[in-house]
Amino acid sequence: MKDSMTRTSQLGNRPADWRSVNRFAPYAWLVLVYNIGVVVWGAYVRATGSGAGCGNHWPLCNGEVIPQSPDTAMLIEFSHRVTSGLTLLFVAGLIVWAFRAYPKGSAVRLGAALTVFFTITEALVGAGLVLFQLVAENASALRAFSVAMHLTNTFLLLAALALTAFWASGGQPLRWRARDAVDWLLGIGLFGVLVLGVTGAITALGDTLFPPSSLAQGLQQDFSPTAQFLIRLRVFHPLIAVAVGVYAILLARVLRSAYSDASVHRLATGLTALVIVQWIAGIVNLYLLAPVWLQLVHLLLADGLWIAWVLLSASVLNQPVSERANDWSLKSVLRAMVSPSSKA
Repeated sequence: MKDSMTRTSQLGNRPADWRSVNRFAPYAWLVLVYNIGVVVWGAYVRATGSGAGCGNHWPLCNGEVIPQSPDTAMLIEFSHRVTSGLTLLFVAGLIVWAFRAYPKGSAVRLGAALTVFFTITEALVGAGLVLFQLVAENASALRAFSVAMHLTNTFLLLAALALTAFWASGGQPLRWRARDAVDWLLGIGLFGVLVLGVTGAITALGDTLFPPSSLAQGLQQDFSPTAQFLIRLRVFHPLIAVAVGVYAILLARVLRSAYSDASVHRLATGLTALVIVQWIAGIVNLYLLAPVWLQLVHLLLADGLWIAWVLLSASVLNQPVSERANDWSLKSVLRAMVSPSSKA
């Protein structure tokens, strides 16, 4: 009883309502899981060509609050808008709760504020796609650029939510060490996964708009100099996937040996497993010519990979570095990534 009364919030000196704080963390994780579902459903909208289901109206659907005679495409698009609207309510509850339960300067408050920001920008990007008709059969360079921006904002939103839940669960604020090679390598990995996600989104768009009739035809299109640019871009995604995946596996191995913290070990192992499963899903996706259901699974795994990397980075950056990791230079870390027997 005494401990619960004296325990304080992160980054604050005054006591918090600890019962409210204990309930906040599961809520934050729940909002994260819900948003992943919304993201996957948004991909279903794109994969089925239903993005124009409500016309070029936003936030109304064909000029109506609730469509009266919807077809399938309209139902798919409208349901996505409803789930996205519920996200706004859940996120509003998140930031109000965070500011009531945690003191000024808390990392949880920061995470909640970033979540609100990226939720708003996510809605604006989605509205822009509809209003400028960058949906359905649009195969322009602007459509590809907007898809890349949408995916980037989505990943940043998921990162903000994951960090909010992480901090609410007891994680400490991040401590960036500019001279620490591991910190820089984690940052490079985050950027690599982001680029991988962007190229995956553009590849999925090309698969939707220009589906090949066979694997042989698809490969022939990929290397044809006269093919549409979205088709030619498809060849880069698997190459980036291999490079980023190998990098992730090697760095995860270094982190497991350099840090004794159990959460780092779990997340590094989980990251490695996700990379391998994602590779398998990508190969099967290519062989089966990117069916809609497998595109959704592929995206779900990509979201999981991104979140795992964010949480792994946070786990490393929020704790004291072990003596071995603290002494490592960039050269010695890179050597250890290639050879586990290397010593700093």
